[in-house]
Amino acid sequence: MNHETDPAEPVAEISELRVEIDGRTIVDGVNLRVLPGRVTALVGASGSGKTTTGLALLGEYPAAARVTGEVRRPDGGPVGYVPQHPAAVLNPARRVSALLDDIARPRVRHLPRAERRAAARELVLRAMADAQLPDATHLLRRHPHQLSGGQQQRVVLAQALLLGARVIVADEPTTGQDVLTRSGIVERLAAVAARGIAVVLLSHDLDVVRALADDVLVLRAGRVVESGPVRRLWEAPRHEWTRRLLDAQRTAPSEEVHSGSGQPCLEVRDLTAGHGRGTPVLRLPRLTLHRGECLAVVGRSGSGKTTLARCLAGLHRDHDGEILLDGTALPRSLRRRSRTQLAAVQYVFQDSRAAFDEHRPVLDQVARTAVRLRGTDQESATAEARATLARLGLPDELARRRPGELSGGELQRAALARALLARPRVLICDEITSGLDTVTRRGLLDLLTALVRDQGDLSLVLITHDLDTAATAHRIAVLDAGELVEQGPAAQVLTEPRHPLTVALRETTARPGTYTRA
Repeated sequence: MNHETDPAEPVAEISELRVEIDGRTIVDGVNLRVLPGRVTALVGASGSGKTTTGLALLGEYPAAARVTGEVRRPDGGPVGYVPQHPAAVLNPARRVSALLDDIARPRVRHLPRAERRAAARELVLRAMADAQLPDATHLLRRHPHQLSGGQQQRVVLAQALLLGARVIVADEPTTGQDVLTRSGIVERLAAVAARGIAVVLLSHDLDVVRALADDVLVLRAGRVVESGPVRRLWEAPRHEWTRRLLDAQRTAPSEEVHSGSGQPCLEVRDLTAGHGRGTPVLRLPRLTLHRGECLAVVGRSGSGKTTLARCLAGLHRDHDGEILLDGTALPRSLRRRSRTQLAAVQYVFQDSRAAFDEHRPVLDQVARTAVRLRGTDQESATAEARATLARLGLPDELARRRPGELSGGELQRAALARALLARPRVLICDEITSGLDTVTRRGLLDLLTALVRDQGDLSLVLITHDLDTAATAHRIAVLDAGELVEQGPAAQVLTEPRHPLTVALRETTARPGTYTRA
């Protein structure tokens, strides 16, 4: 339950924080009080300064940053950090038991040597229970890569709890998760706050913020433009930017119905995909995509969505069946596809940062697509790249930077621009809106809709866990445990779902107060 007032002393406090990199202001005069047992959410567009502010609580700043202001933690205790991509902070060579034992052992050194091992294991099991990791004995034997993303996230949370952190910074913890999984994350963080631990939530997911947060700070261009109790901000936002974020939150189902006439531009026949000799993770008898159509592929985490996308793009060779482009079978492997075929089917990854060379300017990498796949000369390719990036909201000043100097949302738009320079027939977008704030997300979806509508020969496969995003498509296909369980016009699937999974996803998305905090 959210509290309107709390007289407790802060466990951490930021005063007039200002962070500059090469003369650019990233955070500008931010003040933040972190109170025990309360959830404080920082929301704002990509690049607004949320992560920089959150990491300041850990004493971490970007390289070569000039920092002024003050960050105080009165008790000097550790601050836990749950990153957006938890695998990046877990040692892949060590089992979960070793990762947690390393933290637990120093906490039992005061005990007699004979009692330490059992006491450390008790601390580990208690932390795993508090992080809602069931079947602890089985999980302790695994390496991080053998865990799902949600399990990795909970292991990192267990590490923070073992450290005795009184503050936990959770950076976009629900990104890329379906609504049912997000509900579990909310319950987990609410349970942490109920133990008196302060939670600082960095998130673009306004449904989660509304359910979980006590207080909200709205950032734009590094400055706090509005702050206050979550209920007041939702019911009576005072700043125009806050109103824009809230207004852009929901997407109305597309009323446009695509005719789907003529030969499909892309067709899947009897597709079975797996990983080695294990059980197939995807079985798809038939799926079609017509010229000028947007098809949303929806499902929970692990349903086979990304495996399908990678098969279409030639990135997953371990499959049987056929994928046809204009009636001609595409080679399974990307390496066996012709330059024309490579240009025709383009893939935009969810993790845009990993898709760029960190040492080369973004503009050069975007232009390279036109040179490599279309044979365009360098000067023309650079001019086209600059124009496309500008149309996507990345001016030349940003485009000439290296990837590390751009926010996640800016890099996602750059990745889309790079794919568009191939002038593809089919554009596959894999969860590309999952890490974006509502305004940026709305703008990107509007752009994709306009591209499909105006170009005529461009078709779009939109991989998403989010039914609000899927609502912009002409048709929706629902995957569950690797099987196609439902498909049809978007408005029909969203308003009259037939399969229990679609019904559950729709009800969880549409129900006010979906995520509840005890």
